Amino acid sequence: MEFPFGEPVVRERRTPVTNPYDPGATVPGPWDGPLDELPIDGAFIGSSTSTAPSDATRQQVLTSKSLFCVDPAVDVQVGDRIRRGSEVYYVNARPEADTNPFTGWQPVVEIPLDMTEG
Repeated sequence: MEFPFGEPVVRERRTPVTNPYDPGATVPGPWDGPLDELPIDGAFIGSSTSTAPSDATRQQVLTSKSLFCVDPAVDVQVGDRIRRGSEVYYVNARPEADTNPFTGWQPVVEIPLDMTEG
């Protein structure tokens, strides 16, 4: 399967740093530090939903989208960030690549994405 009109997207992952409370362990570093970047070919970001919750002190827009990739084994995990041009989305749910139980066909992986504005 190909996406002839797919778009360039980049997976960004924070570089691990030493946990200050447990020097034998690591934790994800800051987003403004060095990032592990992976260009993802054969992908597109599809629309899902947007909501605009507001309260007396704050107004924001929550947008949910999905990243679809032709490679079901693409290296994307919860906690990663996906960049498409100037748009930035966060992976907050486990990527899922369903397999047809009758044929074993596994067409694409769907990776749920979130963006918060405001």
